[in-house]
Amino acid sequence: MPIQDSAAWLADYQKNLSRMQANAEAASASLSRVGGRAASPRGEVEVEVGPSGALTDLRLSPAARTLEADALARLILATVHDAHRQAGAQVVDIMTDYVGDGPALQMVRDNLPVEAAPAAPRQEDDYFAHPGIIS
Repeated sequence: MPIQDSAAWLADYQKNLSRMQANAEAASASLSRVGGRAASPRGEVEVEVGPSGALTDLRLSPAARTLEADALARLILATVHDAHRQAGAQVVDIMTDYVGDGPALQMVRDNLPVEAAPAAPRQEDDYFAHPGIIS
């Protein structure tokens, strides 16, 4: 390879590295702003999760006090799962812009939290104890 070709190859290589570094920094900045917000259907619970999926805010309305502890816990978990799904969708959108739809994006999808398990079937006693929370 002549010296001029080597110099051109090296310049092109450095340009590609600079572009990849800029893309990685832009993706990192976008991902640092990811978050999810969700509220329970009747508004008893509102949550926010940050970029890592960690719970960053939890608000309970006065109506939450009327729920049994187990029902409230299930409602909080379901609402957090909704916020996680929202944040995960943002991650997929951001990463699609940088890696396209292919194996790299599939790896991102594979490492997002799984869908929430379906809620346990309601028992007849739940209705009589809490008629307002049965949907």
